[in-house]
Amino acid sequence: MEHRGICANCQTYIWLLDLCLNSGSLVECKKLHGKILKLGFGNESVLCNKLVDVYFALGDLDGVVKVFEDMPNRSVRSWDKIISGFMEKKMSNRVLDLFSCMIEENVSPTEISFASVLRACSGHRIGIRYAEQIHARIICHGLLCSPIISNPLIGLYAKNGLIISARKVFDNLCTKDSVSWVAMISGFSQNGYEEEAIHLFCEMHTAGIFPTPYVFSSVLSGCTKIKLFDVGEQLHALVFKYGSSLETYVCNALVTLYSRMPNFVSAEKVFSKMQSKDEVSFNSLISGLAQQGFSDAALELFTKMKRDYLKPDCVTVASLLSACASNGALCKGEQLHSYVIKAGISSDMIVEGALLDLYVNCSDIKTAHEMFLTAQTENVVLWNVMLVAFGKLDNLSESFRIFRQMQIKGLIPNQFTYPSILRTCTSVGALDLGEQIHTQVIKTGFQFNVYVCSVLIDMYAKHGKLDTAHVILRTLTEDDVVSWTALISGYAQHNLFAEALKHFKEMLKRGIQSDNIGFSSAISACAGIQALNQGRQIHAQSYVSGYSEDLSIGNALVSLYARCGRIKEAYLEFEKIDAKDSISWNGLISGFAQSGYCEDALKVFAQMNRAKLEASFFTFGSAVSAAANIANIKQGKQIHAMIIKRGFDSDIEVSNALITFYAKCGSIEDARREFCEMPEKNDVSWNAMITGYSQHGYGNEAVNLFEKMKQVGEMPNHVTFVGVLSACSHVGLVTKGLGYFESMSKEHGLVPKPAHYACVVDLISRAGFLSRARKFIEEMPIEPDATIWRTLLSACTVHKNVEVGEFAAQHLLELEPEDSATYVLLSNMYAVSGKWDCRDQTRQMMRNRGVKKEPGRSWIEVKNSVHAFYVGDRLHPLADKIYEFLAELNKKAAEIGYFQDRYSLLNDVEQEQKDPTVYIHSEKLAITFGLLSLSDTVPIHVMKNLRVCKDCHSWIKFVSKISNRAIIVRDAYRFHHFEGGICSCKDYW
Repeated sequence: MEHRGICANCQTYIWLLDLCLNSGSLVECKKLHGKILKLGFGNESVLCNKLVDVYFALGDLDGVVKVFEDMPNRSVRSWDKIISGFMEKKMSNRVLDLFSCMIEENVSPTEISFASVLRACSGHRIGIRYAEQIHARIICHGLLCSPIISNPLIGLYAKNGLIISARKVFDNLCTKDSVSWVAMISGFSQNGYEEEAIHLFCEMHTAGIFPTPYVFSSVLSGCTKIKLFDVGEQLHALVFKYGSSLETYVCNALVTLYSRMPNFVSAEKVFSKMQSKDEVSFNSLISGLAQQGFSDAALELFTKMKRDYLKPDCVTVASLLSACASNGALCKGEQLHSYVIKAGISSDMIVEGALLDLYVNCSDIKTAHEMFLTAQTENVVLWNVMLVAFGKLDNLSESFRIFRQMQIKGLIPNQFTYPSILRTCTSVGALDLGEQIHTQVIKTGFQFNVYVCSVLIDMYAKHGKLDTAHVILRTLTEDDVVSWTALISGYAQHNLFAEALKHFKEMLKRGIQSDNIGFSSAISACAGIQALNQGRQIHAQSYVSGYSEDLSIGNALVSLYARCGRIKEAYLEFEKIDAKDSISWNGLISGFAQSGYCEDALKVFAQMNRAKLEASFFTFGSAVSAAANIANIKQGKQIHAMIIKRGFDSDIEVSNALITFYAKCGSIEDARREFCEMPEKNDVSWNAMITGYSQHGYGNEAVNLFEKMKQVGEMPNHVTFVGVLSACSHVGLVTKGLGYFESMSKEHGLVPKPAHYACVVDLISRAGFLSRARKFIEEMPIEPDATIWRTLLSACTVHKNVEVGEFAAQHLLELEPEDSATYVLLSNMYAVSGKWDCRDQTRQMMRNRGVKKEPGRSWIEVKNSVHAFYVGDRLHPLADKIYEFLAELNKKAAEIGYFQDRYSLLNDVEQEQKDPTVYIHSEKLAITFGLLSLSDTVPIHVMKNLRVCKDCHSWIKFVSKISNRAIIVRDAYRFHHFEGGICSCKDYW
């Protein structure tokens, strides 16, 4: 052109610049640029803009800047080109600087400028600072409705967590394109607003906007996070419909969704159909399988992944190690450990922690400790795992050493450190140390941490400091089911059943969904107060909540039905439990024992032994208690032998049960021996022995033991004082008993309960001070209950005080008009006082009200069979021999001074029926049968459901003398040891 003399114009140089661009020749471009300047075309905006494009494309950013700076008149188009060009090069700082210059030169930004600068802010660590200023300028220029600008603005706000601002921009858009919806949905998902993301996706779908694979991936991940698995499955159908099922990252989200459900059939189906699998695909499925305990399948897939030359990430390896730890698969875990070393990831914090956890969970504490000492990183996670390790061994000293050393090294305890050491304190009963650590929790600012507080509540609750546990719960700023159920469980464990149920109801009212611990504790509380219907309602709630097969709830139900005397239902629930543990068996045994079905309890215990199942010390304790309640000394001694064989004889709770057993079976010497041989005693041990002495009439021994208890520093409690006050009552130690009663509040800070007042009334009235007893009742700070009035009436019968007796009976009939014992006592009082008309009127009143007297019944065991006798019983096969021998005994007894108490006899026989032979008391028949059937060297043991009457008591004394036999009678109130014509109660009963 130049040779021919043709002059080049702007279009010519634009065409030449395109040739340079196509050839990629920066040198030719620069030569051409020089010629453009030489020929005076440097001021042409079109050519300058074209030069900017070419220099950007060829990577000469200095050339771009020079051209831009040399422009005499920079148009808005020029600014757009250089700003967007630098944005394409991801040079955010340069973009922000240029945008500032553009504003300073009063050039109005266009959609392109704003979009570029918003993208620059998004890629800049402090870009969010400029966002609101830029947003304001966008509004001023009236460009907010443009998706080109609004979409990156939504993304910018969402990326920086300003989700409300992002939503406002989104809502103000006049027209929303696919990018707008994607930006907003992604923003919700990335900031933890998964539900909002799902709802917005539904709006998008309704609006007819085509979902992109990226949107599907985001929403599926959201469904997984908040466990909306059914919604995720519905989205899977849409993935197929819109053709996104071939996208790897969509399939990865589906695999993760199904793995977490868990639905591994669907997860593996999606995985197997994937055309292209990456590390995420394998990691998602392996982690899911591992987390659900399918370690074999996870390890198999792990091997396949390595064959495909894909590298598992550290999270996947840690998941596999955790699965091996949970299943106790130490060998497989050790193989993984070898891979970790070869792969060079042993120093990774997550993997290191998982390896340590593996050895701890598999009880290889030695290897775990060696790993810990040679760990390459100093992080609090490893120290926490070691705290757990020594906690498993209940090694408090080593746990505390680790805890202290950790702090010396400058590692700050976190929310998992404190629970680890606190659990060990709870396990070994080190409440003092636990309280010290609680102080440190407060100092380090973790006193409001839900996880730490839940463990503190559990510690205090298990140690009986329920007020402290309650205070901690009330300080929590957020409701936590673990904290609530820890407190509820504590109340139930300490027999505060009403409080447990009260807090369970309050928890539900607050909208907190109970877990299995809460349900089982509430059902156990219902069992404790025999609230069968309420327990069933709570069971129904647990069923609806998905805990139908939970072992702890099943065990609680067994205990509920057993304690409520529902034998069939208890057995039915027991049989429903697939994996029965010692708690299951103990629930059935202890439940039957506590509800009075002691023979059934012992049958279950025998069944457990036949099944070769190992009984726990709790189970042994329950079995011993069952034997004690029915005075089955033979089976109780067999259980005792088993306890010794199993090595549980040193357990304090079992020993306490044995003391009670021997005391209730009339063998106070064996009870004393068991007590003396205990290596360690608690308050229950002392109480059991004091109560045993009291029941057997050894009042002085009970008092002496009480004094010794105080000397050794064991603090007496409410149960102790019931025992010692009863002992004083049984031997007539009125002054001493009243002194003890006064010391309860003055010296020991104990507020007397109705049982203590009843003991004092018994103490005073038994000694014949009936008016004083009446005055004491009238001056009591509490309302007297039926037991107190019954105690007074009983003493009035003995001492023939009709006036006070009628006063007591009047109050007693108001409280319990249907109780037959009141009418019987009143009738007896009138009989011994010779007031037969009043006695007949009482009997008539009893008949008119439909009240029936409980028939007297006595039991005696002969040759492994229990024989029961009623009053005037002639149904026994040996009845004739029994009555014949009884007549001989009566004759011999009369010869040495026995005479029948006519008042006792005539009170039992109606006025029109004066044949005394038809109303012989059951204990006389049982004792006679025992004398006939048992060897001369065997003591006669008889149990009676009612109080022994005066005549029978006198008769047994004479029979013990003439037969030269020891006779032990356990009535409804106490034991009587008869030997040589003397009773242990010294006729003071």
